[in-house]
Amino acid sequence: MTKRKPPTDLGLPRLFGPDEIATALGCSAWWVRDRARRRLIPFTYVGGAYRFTTDHLAEIIRLHEERPAEAAHPSEAAVPTRTAGPPRARFAPRAGMPLPGTRLEARPPRRLLDAQTRYGTAA
Repeated sequence: MTKRKPPTDLGLPRLFGPDEIATALGCSAWWVRDRARRRLIPFTYVGGAYRFTTDHLAEIIRLHEERPAEAAHPSEAAVPTRTAGPPRARFAPRAGMPLPGTRLEARPPRRLLDAQTRYGTAA
């Protein structure tokens, strides 16, 4: 009887679980599973479980790598100076929103409106 060879001897890639990937990335296993479920990171789904190869881990790291922004020209990177002008409002009111200082008016209760449409009279 021959001994069974471990998967590494067969030339097959080693598959890691979410817990092992989370340990390598320094995050929670929940985060790894959630990102895989939402298809935001590469994975393999084998036997009803998420599995990851070393290539997947390298790609996850590349996906979340942040690089400094590069300015096209030094003159464009300069912050524009503000010219003197009328003071701007802190916010612009949305459509349908009352202007500041106007009096609000209550709407009739929804049950009253439903009764009027059903029965044609006020309740």
